[in-house]
Amino acid sequence: MFFIFSKILGFFLFPVVWLILLLALAIFLKNKTKRKRALVVAFLLILVLTNSYLVNKIVSVWDVTPTTVDTCYDVGIVLGGSTITYDARYNRDTFHENGDRLIQAVELYKKGIIKKILITGGSANLIYTKIKEANLMDSFLHTIDIPSSDILVDTMAQNTHQNAVYSKKILEQHPEYHTYLLITSSMHMRRARACFQKVGLKVTPYPTNLLGDNGKTNLEYLFMPDISNLLIWNSMIHEMVGYLVYKIKGYV
Repeated sequence: MFFIFSKILGFFLFPVVWLILLLALAIFLKNKTKRKRALVVAFLLILVLTNSYLVNKIVSVWDVTPTTVDTCYDVGIVLGGSTITYDARYNRDTFHENGDRLIQAVELYKKGIIKKILITGGSANLIYTKIKEANLMDSFLHTIDIPSSDILVDTMAQNTHQNAVYSKKILEQHPEYHTYLLITSSMHMRRARACFQKVGLKVTPYPTNLLGDNGKTNLEYLFMPDISNLLIWNSMIHEMVGYLVYKIKGYV
C-alpha cells in the first residue's frame, strides 16, 4: 500500500503537473482576475524552475558532498532506482539517468577500492512487476566479466527503506565483511544514508550523478531558461518529501 501511495504522491510532486494545473485554471476560470493570477503564477514558476543558477544553489544545500575515497571497502552497495530497464521492443537493456551509480561501482571495483558489489532493487513499476532491476544490473556486470563470486543480489527491495533492510539481511550472512561504501545519486544520498544508519549499517557515502553549485558565472548559466531543470526540481522535491515521510514512519 505504501508503495502505491508513494507512486501516486510522486505524480503530484512533478512541477510540470503544477504548471499544467495553473494553465488549465487560466483557461477555464470565468473570473478574469483569477485567470490572470493563474497565468502570472505559472509564468513566475517557469522562470524559477528553469533557472540553472537557482536550482544548483538549492541542490548544493541538499546534496551530500562527495569526498575522496582513500581506503578499500569490503562491499560497495549500489541502490537501484532508474538505473537500468529492459526494452522489449529491441530486446536490450537501457540505462537511465541513475546508471551512473552502476558505472561508478564498476570503476571502483576495477580499481580495487571495493572488493564486492551488492546490488539492491526489485521492481519499481506498478505494472511490470516481474522485471527486477537488480537482475538486470547483475546481468550487465557479468557481461563485463565481473565474477558471480564478487556480486551479491537483492531483488526484493521496492524503496530505499527496503534497500537498507534487505541489504542488511544479505550482509549478515557474510560476517567476513565489515566496511561498506554506499553508492547512490547525490540527491538520494541523504535519505539513503539515514535509512542504512537506522537499520544499524555503518556506511561511507559515495555520491554519484553529481549536481550542486558548479561555480559557473556566465550569462547563459545565470539567466537562460533550461527545461531540464524541471527534472532536477522533481527529484529534489521527491527526496525532500520522501525524507519527511520516512521520518514520520520511523525509517530514518
